[in-house]
Amino acid sequence: MKLIKLSVVVPVRDAESYVGDALASLARNARRDFEFIVVDDGSADATGQIVEDFCRDLPGLVVVRNDAPVGLADARNLGISLASGRYLTFMDGDDWLAPGYLGDLVGAIERLDCDFVRVDHVQAEGRKRTIHRAPLATREVVLKPRDHILPDHARTMVDYPYAWAGIYRRDLGDLLTFPGHLHTAEDRPWIWRLHRDAGSFAVVSLAGLFYRRMVAGSLTQTGDARQLHFFDAFDLVFADLEEEFMPKAVRTFRALLAHHLELGERLSPELRARFEERGATTLRRFPADLLAGTALDPERDQILLDLLDRR
Repeated sequence: MKLIKLSVVVPVRDAESYVGDALASLARNARRDFEFIVVDDGSADATGQIVEDFCRDLPGLVVVRNDAPVGLADARNLGISLASGRYLTFMDGDDWLAPGYLGDLVGAIERLDCDFVRVDHVQAEGRKRTIHRAPLATREVVLKPRDHILPDHARTMVDYPYAWAGIYRRDLGDLLTFPGHLHTAEDRPWIWRLHRDAGSFAVVSLAGLFYRRMVAGSLTQTGDARQLHFFDAFDLVFADLEEEFMPKAVRTFRALLAHHLELGERLSPELRARFEERGATTLRRFPADLLAGTALDPERDQILLDLLDRR
């Protein structure tokens, strides 16, 4: 019986322009003890055929298909449920990996012997490449995840939510599953829960995943009703949150809300009105002193004050 060291979960939908590059990069990382679980989430283009064509060239490839799209979170959860590796990582179907990256990722978590390891990544926009660092400067040291949620006024590890920027012990179990009803921002409650409840983690200086930005059809570029799931995601973050962490969560919510409002032209007038109403309602849930203590900067604070005045 072959023992699987690493399971790579790859949800993909309507990515015929990119999925070949993604799978070719996996082939350059393949090992006999790796498996690659591709979840075709109801693609309506040639994605499924391209994935099937790789069955000959990518050892360890497992392909499952949803007849109708269920969203990124549930597609990932399906892949997790099928995984058999000791460790687990993720890749999206429009991204790609440097050769040897997965072996280095496994080497890091085996060397450090912790629950999960977080890494840097490369942002790719056209021909431009930019390394984005995980927020924690301390590297190659095993730490307690709860100790790196704060301070509230600085960028910390819960502000770096990308599931694919790391490797995780599969026996973390439910800590690795995503809130399935969310179609965007599902990684926000996921990263908060991981840092609140896991026992140990580390950050290493490894940047081998290339995150493709500005992809047409991605939720960052789409202004439909799924954008309202941003509020549902933060409702999960706030639920049963320890008092010590509330200022951090509120500050993060306020910063992201201001950002979304700055991009409001991508929403229809009706959807923008709904978005603004949800934003104002959420802000009013918090005590005035908490809002005052989580001020951002004059420009963004004014955006949020204007929102409350309008609503």
